[in-house]
Amino acid sequence: MIHPHTELKFISAEIGYGVFASQLIPAGTITWVKDPLDRELSKTDIENLAPICRPLVETYTYRNNKGNYVLCWDIARYTNHSFRPNSMATAYGFEIAVSDIKPGEQLTNDYGFLNIIEPFRPSDEGTRRKTVYPDDLLKYHKQWDNTLKKAFVRTPHVSQPLKQLLSNAQWETILKIERGECEPESIRNNYFDGQKNC
Repeated sequence: MIHPHTELKFISAEIGYGVFASQLIPAGTITWVKDPLDRELSKTDIENLAPICRPLVETYTYRNNKGNYVLCWDIARYTNHSFRPNSMATAYGFEIAVSDIKPGEQLTNDYGFLNIIEPFRPSDEGTRRKTVYPDDLLKYHKQWDNTLKKAFVRTPHVSQPLKQLLSNAQWETILKIERGECEPESIRNNYFDGQKNC
């Protein structure tokens, strides 16, 4: 489920739609949680879909570390890529704002988190990275882990409308990270190695 202070807006014919903040979403806020309404599809599930459904799966899903495709039921599926994302996936089944997201600002994440199958070249943002690759989690996880750690420290101190979707164990882990009692689990653990599972 996407953060409730968001809305869907049309951007352009080339990009389509995007998810935008309707109120300030401070850094450390949980912006999305995988909930029971999100659908997880195996490769077999997708093969059994009617052909008309398959392009939608390719467009609106991400792959988890088991290689299954996760289809978000709400507007979260319209979250666009950025090489400077303001929200990042964690290894705990939720995403977190890594910077303040101002009202009217688009929520973005890096598709390098999502176990894409083919390289993807988005619009040029003036960054050194120009292309998203299937193995970006292996290349950039240390950098992303450092960014996430700074956001986790803020998580217990900002409003969390999605907290009710977290388990007690997830929240206790966040508190331990904030207190310095443990390190966050690496985002690298989200990586799916398709070569090992062929």
